[in-house]
Amino acid sequence: MKLSLSVRVAEKFRAKREAALPLDELAGLAAGAGFRALCMRASQLGTHTPAEQVAQGRALLEARGLAISMVTGDFPIPENSPEAPEALRHITPHLDLAQALRADLIRVALHCEEDIPWAQRAADQAAERGLRLAHQCHTRSLFEKVDESIAVLRRIGRANFGLIYEPANLELCGQDYGPATIERFAPYLFNVYLQNQRLHLQGQQTLSTWCRGEVRFDLIPLWESGGIDFPRIIETLEEIGYAGYVTSHQAALIEPQLMITQTAQYLRSLVTFEPPLSPQ
Repeated sequence: MKLSLSVRVAEKFRAKREAALPLDELAGLAAGAGFRALCMRASQLGTHTPAEQVAQGRALLEARGLAISMVTGDFPIPENSPEAPEALRHITPHLDLAQALRADLIRVALHCEEDIPWAQRAADQAAERGLRLAHQCHTRSLFEKVDESIAVLRRIGRANFGLIYEPANLELCGQDYGPATIERFAPYLFNVYLQNQRLHLQGQQTLSTWCRGEVRFDLIPLWESGGIDFPRIIETLEEIGYAGYVTSHQAALIEPQLMITQTAQYLRSLVTFEPPLSPQ
């Protein structure tokens, strides 16, 4: 497995359009902590970013020895707004961005039945360039529940369209996120997102789900106990032979440098990841 850091660590939990750190500083912190890649989002580089700036960003990351594990090219997708599925209908800018960043995986969003044919067409276009598309296990989407997620993936029926396993969203939706689910997801598993939370009725955060209504919880760092069972998740990923990226997908709950360093230390305590790339 390979260790990746989402640039979400430089975003606020509910403010995903502005970066709190410039890309060069974030890249330096990630490389210094031993991450192999960044998971890129539009707060740093997106489909709205001028091509010259994208090229500069790629060169900066390569100089730090960082790859791009996945690209989320616009703001509606991470915000999960009604406009999120529009990327499927206009996938070319997202494909262009991924290629410019030398990434092969793009995050997309589906909200309703009408999005499925567009996902098929977008996957076909991506396949022509050797690229893949993936949908995160996410609230208020066609990927809230385990059974429904697998059913949608089968209906899309494209080898280059897969899943981003994300246990926290599954837990919010009352779904089992453990070994049995990971084993069912294995044929479709393109990426792993990890963020931590503790569910309780007085939680400071609230998210809306289609299957359970409003759910309250507290955000907690990956290394804090009482939340998601990461040791069991990592053990199961090893058992199924998963060799892709494991991405820390969490906003900074403490000072970013400390958050990045302690997250890397904790995840490396669970498994031996592939070594970082050499700077170019």
